[in-house]
Amino acid sequence: MTHPALGDFLRQNKAALSKGPVALIFVEDDVEIESSLRHHLSMGFAAVVAFMRDGTVLPSDLGDKVFRVSYDMTADNALTDAVNAVIAAVPGTWIYYCYNAEYLFFPFCETRTIGEMLAFHTEERRDAMLCYVVDLYAGDLDRCPNAISLEDAWLDKSGYYALARRDAPEADSKQRQLDFFGGLRWRYEEHVPVDRRRIDRIAIFRAKPGLKLREDHTFSIEEYNTYSCPWHHNLTSAVASFRTAKALKRNPGSTYDIPSFRWHNSTPFEWHSRQLLDLGLMEPGQWF
Repeated sequence: MTHPALGDFLRQNKAALSKGPVALIFVEDDVEIESSLRHHLSMGFAAVVAFMRDGTVLPSDLGDKVFRVSYDMTADNALTDAVNAVIAAVPGTWIYYCYNAEYLFFPFCETRTIGEMLAFHTEERRDAMLCYVVDLYAGDLDRCPNAISLEDAWLDKSGYYALARRDAPEADSKQRQLDFFGGLRWRYEEHVPVDRRRIDRIAIFRAKPGLKLREDHTFSIEEYNTYSCPWHHNLTSAVASFRTAKALKRNPGSTYDIPSFRWHNSTPFEWHSRQLLDLGLMEPGQWF
């Protein structure tokens, strides 16, 4: 199902998208497109939408399972423009977004669907969910110079921290909002712009009239940017991502400074939600 323009896609498939939850996968290059799409299809999303350039080839069996939208990810504000267009088209629908070579994990996702998890989250009167972008990287960069290996993926088991979020240095901290840091963006921060060092992303949210996603992965409605409600902890999720490792090895200014991403706090990634829960990289809240 290929659509040549986002506007046409939204007009023709509004009913299908309104059922939700919907996964929006933004394809920046040719790396791990198939694995990203198959992973999110397995999560139980009602619709998976791939935004990608013309000419990208997908396996034939994915053609009937994925909505494909021709889209230029090199344009300014490409992701935010697309997400905001979907928000405006399907108010009330739960939406998730990520890039290729990124993989969503939520508590107990091996035995429960995204729909079941969001049904519980809705009952807790939450319209958004904080996700931590957990950096993955290949264990052997000589064998995998692009830093990507599904079979030999590693992550940092410590080194994560949070700071109070403020609109300005002298301003009061925002209620129930924090800026989270860690992973490769923290260890190699000299190669990462200041405004891209955070690892928090409100990647799962319910569309609402007037809601806008901003370039820093926060939303125009401040309650959407909170990590929990005022009375108890809520569910959080994780997005396991090769995106930072890939960028650091592609960038001529950093690639020669990084012979290996592994350090004493590296551990093999087990591709299971239990590991992320044990490391404190997501929160089950009251959901058991």
